[in-house]
Order: sequence, then C-alpha cells, then structure tokens
Amino acid sequence: MFDVEKRWIRRIQKDGHEESANKLIQKYYKEIFAFAYKRVFDQQLAMDLTQEIFIRTLQAIPQFDEKKASFRTWLYQIAQNHCTDYFRSKAFQTSKQTDVVEQIEMDGEDEVVSLVLHHQQLAEIHKALQAFDLQDQQIILGKLLDDLTFTQLAEKIHLPLSTVKTKYYKAIKQLKSELEVLNK
Repeated sequence: MFDVEKRWIRRIQKDGHEESANKLIQKYYKEIFAFAYKRVFDQQLAMDLTQEIFIRTLQAIPQFDEKKASFRTWLYQIAQNHCTDYFRSKAFQTSKQTDVVEQIEMDGEDEVVSLVLHHQQLAEIHKALQAFDLQDQQIILGKLLDDLTFTQLAEKIHLPLSTVKTKYYKAIKQLKSELEVLNK
C-alpha cells in the first residue's frame, strides 16, 4: 500500500478526516464504479451502488486492518458483498419487473422480445448464483464479468491457483445444471 494511502486511512480512522476520505474515494471511484456497472449494466444504478459502497467503506474503516488484507482487497470485498445484497433485495426484484414493462412501452416488438429474454437470463443467473457460497460467486463473477485471470482471482481471494481453477469449473458445471433446472 502506498504511504500516502496509509496516511489517509490512519487520518480517517483517527478523527474522520474529511479531506483524506475524499482523496481515498477519488482514488478508487472509477474502479469501483466499473465493478458495480459490470454487475448491473445500468449507469445510474451503478453510481448509486458505488456511493453506497463508499459509505459502507467509510463506516467500516475503523475496523480495517492492513495486516489482514490490502485496502484495495478489503474495499472490493465490501463492494462484492454490497452488490450481492442488492441482488437479494426487494428493490432489485421490483426493478427488474418495472424495467421490462417500461422498455416494452418504448421499444418495438422484436426488441421487446430480446430485452425480455435478456432480463430473464440475467435474473435466472443471479437467482442460480444465490445457491452458491460467496467464494464461488466471487470466482464466477470475477472470471465472467470482471475478466480476471485465474492468477488474479487466486491473488484476490487468497487461494492456490489450482483450487481457483477447480472451483471455477465445478461452479460453472453446477451453474449450467441450475439454469437447466430453472428453464424446465
């Protein structure tokens, strides 16, 4: 971790130093926004989630321990957990139904069919992923949405490379089975 970043974190932990908090957020904002956007494919929602992620981060920063994980890793864990919570929320369940209805009113018939199928597929994937443990979700989403390599995933979640590969292929096979069951 950069010395400047460590100084910002210590100042925030010590007395809630606002300027340090703003600099820390500014440093990671684009990265976390991209992370959220790849999960929801909606710019406004990704901005909202990003803001909520940083609020959670600043609320939890007194518990941050650089001996356990780097700040970036810790921040991404908060972001992952927040996105997972969002997909489990009633707001997500309601919005996906509302989005389809609003889009039907604006699009032609062919586009509507395509949009409905896309929303159904995303909803089915998210529903199926909820049956997985958090680590398997991180591996699947990291590989498919974030385009991380197996090596990057292994470093991110602190597992051996061979374990990450095994878990990924096993989880993909399970996800395929879950989706086939949902589509019957």
